[in-house]
Amino acid sequence: MKQDLENSQSENPGKQILQWISIVLLVYLLIVAVGIIGTGFKSATGEQAKELFTFATNPFLGLIVGTVATALIQSSSTVSSIMVGLVAGGLPVTTAVPMIMGANIGTSITNTLVSLGHIGDKSEFQRAFAAATIHDFFNLLAVVIFLPLEIFWHPLEKMAHFLAQHLVGNGSLSVNHFNFVSAATQPIVSWFQGITHLLPKPFDSIALIILGIALIFLTISLMGKLLKVLMVNRAQDILQTAIGKNPLTSIAAGTLITVIVQSSSTTTSLMIPLAGAGVFGLAQIYPFTLGANIGTCITALLAATAVSGAEALPALEIAMVHLLYNSFGVILIYNIPFLYPLPILGAETLAAVASERTFIAFAYIIGVFFLIPGILLGATFING
Repeated sequence: MKQDLENSQSENPGKQILQWISIVLLVYLLIVAVGIIGTGFKSATGEQAKELFTFATNPFLGLIVGTVATALIQSSSTVSSIMVGLVAGGLPVTTAVPMIMGANIGTSITNTLVSLGHIGDKSEFQRAFAAATIHDFFNLLAVVIFLPLEIFWHPLEKMAHFLAQHLVGNGSLSVNHFNFVSAATQPIVSWFQGITHLLPKPFDSIALIILGIALIFLTISLMGKLLKVLMVNRAQDILQTAIGKNPLTSIAAGTLITVIVQSSSTTTSLMIPLAGAGVFGLAQIYPFTLGANIGTCITALLAATAVSGAEALPALEIAMVHLLYNSFGVILIYNIPFLYPLPILGAETLAAVASERTFIAFAYIIGVFFLIPGILLGATFING
């Protein structure tokens, strides 16, 4: 089957060229969508963006919002791109940082759901569920470490601001030198703005934001499908070649494949059937999963190129926060001896219990990703 697909692709180079052109157009539309959200959000809030998000200035609430939104959407790329657009429209970076951390937690639901496909075989399910939840435990541990640091000292925000300043400033890598991106997308953004201006205020701005979010959903969904057709078999070849050689190779492979397929959920989900079948062990899958966390940051960085002018700095800053957070998480947790085994221990323990009582697997998914965050969020609004 795989060979037939590869042969059919090699026999249709014209079709592949059209698919690659489509991907380029979809990247363009993604950048347009971010511009639309930023324009709509700025128009809707004026200078009141900070006041609009006062409920999320509590970092724990921001974390919950990011987790629930990503769990529902099942795409951290989509949520991070929306965050870039909102920051470009006036959402404070400090408010957005915990939401980005929450997106990391929420995205790990996808491969956990995939592991349920192995529930018919006890030992297979145990291996698959452990391989899926190691991503969950790593992301939860990263939040436990970095969120308090960010609350008190803002190290990620400060470093991201420093890097973004140099990129947006007068250096040779300046985003301002790439204003052709903004110039190329602005006519389409203005066209959408012209259409929504037919509505009375503030519904015109709200409609613009909704259109931008819908366009992000559409572009990332179509891009993912096209990239799967073009690259997943190659990604599997890279995976088979790289896994098990050494941790650095596995991390690099996870990063590369995620950049290729533009989805950490796809990358980590590729591993689940192989883990269930016993092809790879948990210690081999662990570093590969960490690479997927780093690779998923490319979408937010691409989205940040949509923004120019005064908003370019904060937009790039939140994208850089995403990259720094995931990179430092890997460096810190994977290299500190007493932290390294914690995600493995958590995943193995939970998988052992869930394989004996499968209802625990469902309770875990519903509780961690929806019920507990939902209760906390609802309680906050009631008390507020």
